[in-house]
Amino acid sequence: MERKRHTLANVARSVAFWAFSAVALSACDNFGVQESVETQSQSIAVQTAVTPAPDAVAKQGEVMMQGFYWDVPFEETDGSSHKNGIWWDTIKDKIPSWNAAGISSVWIPPVSKAAGGGTSMGYDPSDYFDLGKYDQHGTIETRFGSEEELKDMVTEAHRYNIQVIADIVINHNSGGQLEDNQYYEPKDTWTKFEPASGKFNRTQHDFHPNHIHNNDPLMFPPDDNPDLTAHFPDLCHHKVYVQDWLWKSDESFATYLKNEIGIDGWRFDFVKGFEPWVVREWVNHQGGFSVGEYWDGNAGTLEWWANEANSSAFDFACYYRMKDAFDGNNLARLNDDMLWKRNPFKAVTFVSNHDTNEIWNKMLAYAYILTHEGLPCIFYRDYEEWLDKDKINNLIWIHNNLAGGSTDILHADNDEYVAKRNGHDGKPGLIVYLNNSDNWQERWIPTNWSNRQIKDYTGNSNWEPYTQGGTWVKIQCPPKSYTVWSTK
Repeated sequence: MERKRHTLANVARSVAFWAFSAVALSACDNFGVQESVETQSQSIAVQTAVTPAPDAVAKQGEVMMQGFYWDVPFEETDGSSHKNGIWWDTIKDKIPSWNAAGISSVWIPPVSKAAGGGTSMGYDPSDYFDLGKYDQHGTIETRFGSEEELKDMVTEAHRYNIQVIADIVINHNSGGQLEDNQYYEPKDTWTKFEPASGKFNRTQHDFHPNHIHNNDPLMFPPDDNPDLTAHFPDLCHHKVYVQDWLWKSDESFATYLKNEIGIDGWRFDFVKGFEPWVVREWVNHQGGFSVGEYWDGNAGTLEWWANEANSSAFDFACYYRMKDAFDGNNLARLNDDMLWKRNPFKAVTFVSNHDTNEIWNKMLAYAYILTHEGLPCIFYRDYEEWLDKDKINNLIWIHNNLAGGSTDILHADNDEYVAKRNGHDGKPGLIVYLNNSDNWQERWIPTNWSNRQIKDYTGNSNWEPYTQGGTWVKIQCPPKSYTVWSTK
């Protein structure tokens, strides 16, 4: 499996151990009993291909902010085990400056109450409809805050025309009670969920295996352990009951997020764990932008999933080629196959995120994704803490104002990379020059401009040359840096 999942598996086992051993001691309010197996035993729903939602794929000329990182801070409350989440307020305070920088959407962490309570990052969901409102799992608020604080943050984002993309975790659940499982011998399973919200009660019949479906592609953690209790309970999306509560009905989780909270789009976690039709059906019913975390460095595999799901996907092929190029001192790897090269409208490019932070030469990587096709996603800590915010803001401006049209790679070797955006829809296009060597470099290159003066919009070069009648011009780039050229 990918390196991220090896890392997260340790986290998952820790959370799972807590959930399996401690959840029975946690009092959960009883709000009714799940339907009996007789009333639930509906046949597997037939999935039909329909026209994809037009806003489900990556929009060119926009920039996403990942608005969180692993273990964001929260406040301890005096004399209580309850936590005071502050993250929704933190994002709310950042919205005006993100808007001014040119950010068009923010991806937020999972909003639902999880088995880990007030310390959980939300990837072990228990009660989908508790967004920081009910006293369960040792807390009222989630790690990020209350439902009202979440709504306030979304309202502020919309006031500044920033869309809010919710992280959706529907592969697995955690925090259920122990029950005798007729589908699994010889052990009982933690598959009885009676959430305090009173919505989407679940039992063994709603997880794998059950009477209509044995398994989907992967459980979590994704290892070969045959013991069901070594994994989180694995939701069965083939059950109509599960579909209705997650996305299909007017009372579904997705409908609640869209209509009551104001969520605009969806980031689907661990989509290797279930079939692509789940994402396709979710978006066909609910609309909105969507992107899936299909952790695979093969561009063809990413394209297959994106097409099957009618969704964008994170471009892990681009991520790993950038690591090879910028940290492996071989910029020729940028010639390799990537999802954005196959379909830029389904590629979300990124330099780091809450799970993986392997690229060290990050400014060259941001210069790459913010001048090339695809929807670039900026990591919160890179922007707010670790890198030069002014330099990233400059690249965002370049992306939003200059970087239009198709891409031609003009040169690539170990140390240098030059590419041309050809311009489109009022954007003049650009030439990006990346230099990973220890010396200044110069290079003659063809442009789309004849007898025009150009300049470097990053400020890393003070040259302002004129292109020749045949469109050629000499440009330069400082060591371990980048320049971006366009008409003056």
